Amino acid sequence: HLKSAELKEEITRVLNANNPHAPKNLVRYSFKERVYKPVTAVDHLAVHFALEGNLLHKESDEARRLTIFQLPPGMSAIKNPGVLIWTTTPVEDGGESEETGDEDKPRSASSKRRKREAKITNQFNFSERAGQTRNNPSRERSCQTEPPPRITFSDSANQWEIYDAYLEKLQTQDSIEKKKKSTVEKKEDFDVKKKSLLDSGSEDVTQVAEVAKIIERIVIQNTMDDIAQDFKYFEDASDEFRDQEGTLLPLWTFQYEKARHLSVTALCWNNKYQDLFAVGLGSYDFGKQAGGMLLFFSLKNSAFPEHIYPTASGILCLDIHPQLSYLVAVGFYDGCVAVYNLKEQTRDPVYKSTASTGKHTDPVWQVRWQNDDMDNNHMFCSVSSDGRVVTWTLVKNELMSSDIIRLSVKGAPSDGSEDSQMTAVSHGTSLDFHKQIDYLFLVGTEEGKIYKCSKTYSSQFLETYDAHRMPVDTVKWNHFHPRIFISCSSDWNVKIWDHTIKTPMFTFDLGSPVGDVCWAPYSSTIFAAVTIDRKVHVFDLSINKFEGICHQIVVAKKIRLTHIEFNPIHPIIIVGDDRATVTSLKLSPNLRKKPKSKKGQELPKGSEAEVLKMDRLLALLREPELD
Repeated sequence: HLKSAELKEEITRVLNANNPHAPKNLVRYSFKERVYKPVTAVDHLAVHFALEGNLLHKESDEARRLTIFQLPPGMSAIKNPGVLIWTTTPVEDGGESEETGDEDKPRSASSKRRKREAKITNQFNFSERAGQTRNNPSRERSCQTEPPPRITFSDSANQWEIYDAYLEKLQTQDSIEKKKKSTVEKKEDFDVKKKSLLDSGSEDVTQVAEVAKIIERIVIQNTMDDIAQDFKYFEDASDEFRDQEGTLLPLWTFQYEKARHLSVTALCWNNKYQDLFAVGLGSYDFGKQAGGMLLFFSLKNSAFPEHIYPTASGILCLDIHPQLSYLVAVGFYDGCVAVYNLKEQTRDPVYKSTASTGKHTDPVWQVRWQNDDMDNNHMFCSVSSDGRVVTWTLVKNELMSSDIIRLSVKGAPSDGSEDSQMTAVSHGTSLDFHKQIDYLFLVGTEEGKIYKCSKTYSSQFLETYDAHRMPVDTVKWNHFHPRIFISCSSDWNVKIWDHTIKTPMFTFDLGSPVGDVCWAPYSSTIFAAVTIDRKVHVFDLSINKFEGICHQIVVAKKIRLTHIEFNPIHPIIIVGDDRATVTSLKLSPNLRKKPKSKKGQELPKGSEAEVLKMDRLLALLREPELD
């Protein structure tokens, strides 16, 4: 029993809603911090009873929809406070309802119960449908065949019957072989007669060869009329908005199917027939030398060459005679030089060097025609990797050779005496003669040097230029200015020189090895170059002395450009690649602009204007030095 003091003692109890059975040591893994962290918030709610109801407020929209759409037929809704009641509609004739007997009361009650227990449809507008397909009637088919006829056969086989059967088979085989021999003999006789007919009719074919060639040109010009129209009349009007930059319009593509494995190693236009150009085919891959080809194409027929000359060795250079356009000098990989005559019907050269006449021992990299000698004999020069610059004279039926100069690289003397000075052969790679001074010429070498030489001084060089760090691929004099020449190399550079100065006047880095460069025949300040990254670069020094005015990709991927040439009169260039394809391109107006004359000032015309234009550029470069 508790005492009175203990009964009067107040004990305070604090009641809360915490669940005493809820765990207090829960932890969860935090993927962000990658550690287990305690859970501070624990759910203390304990559910003792839960029941989902379907009661609706009578004034809600859903209750109104149910009262309207789900009311059984014959029932009406009476609105009481908080309750929805359905009642049946009264019968119009009350007498009939009273007259019904006690037997009808249970039926009416059951019908009312059925009406009240009518199925309420889904609130999501559910519609129940059923269908049945028709089964196809089964059919049976049967057929009956007649049994094959049967024959009973019997015979006896003995030795002589077997022998007769073998003998008969051998006779049939002999007769078949005789028939085959007779058919072969008849076919051979037919082939002989056909060949004789063709041989006899060859004269008739040659008589219509020129007519057939003209018809072929007409057909091709009709099929490629859009290209011919572009070549003749199209001028790019967008040049007016390009700020002095220009574009190249692709025209014809020239290719010979049998030479696709070769590379274009030389290009040259015919000065007399300006639509005709020569293509030299060979290979720069010296481990894979498989012959070459000399082709002549015309702008009038891009589908097939005008002349085809297959060669045993790859062609590396060629030059067409400036006056006698039917003579073509060619240099080969095996060191030979040859002269082809287009008037001759044969495919062999009319002149060819041999070991006895002093042929080169290394590949011939350049040939250039010269003026005739005192006896009116035709002459041309060649340069080779063997270090020799040779003059070739066409005398009767053979080539006569004479060395102009032997290229050499002089090293430092070992002890100061002249006899101990060592000399090594310098390998020539390019050659060009001066346009006005016929005895002056330039030679580019594999060591990157350019030598200025003269025919009259065969013992020494007039000048040596340290031009490039790799072999000099091309060196060419300017068509108008007598002191300017250009050079290019695989060291990515194109340089313009004044032959009286040992340093270049202009240097352009094209960002890729340069294959070839050439001056424009209509301007002293315009030149074009090709690089192995498929681009053609056109420069005009009178417009921009630092950058080109056109850089355009002209061929597909994995193709390297090798050579480029300007047409003598038409505003087009031709570009060769390593797939034996030549592409012709038309220059836009910005690439062939002529200088405008100021008011009241008359500019000189012709070559004098071009020389004056280049002199102005050179004067701008020399002014700082004079100051």
